[in-house]
Amino acid sequence: MTSTINRMISDAKTDDLDARMRKALADHGFGVLTEIDVKATKKKPDVDMPACRTSGARDPKMACRASGREMRGGATLSCNVTLTEVVGRLEISAIDPVASMRAIKNPELHAVAGQVRNRPAKAVAAA
Repeated sequence: MTSTINRMISDAKTDDLDARMRKALADHGFGVLTEIDVKATKKKPDVDMPACRTSGARDPKMACRASGREMRGGATLSCNVTLTEVVGRLEISAIDPVASMRAIKNPELHAVAGQVRNRPAKAVAAA
């Protein structure tokens, strides 16, 4: 089982794809809570890095449901989505909620993750 849901996009600009990804996440019930532009925050100015942005998205209803089954569950139900430049194309990678919950041994929590799983996949496909 892979830990991410991935899609390669040709002929897209980072800003445009970022906007499309945010809309797709919102359309599937997620809000973006955090953002990291890795290229902009690099520590070594002499290193040329490809575009790489990570957005921390979360569905508040499902996070609350997960926390009701396991207090640590809400922390693991965040859905990080990364846009990375890869040889002239952009790759979208979203964390698979089922994979992120594997470490917590709680079948009820795994059931919530299973209910959420297709939504990041649909958002990635729609971007």
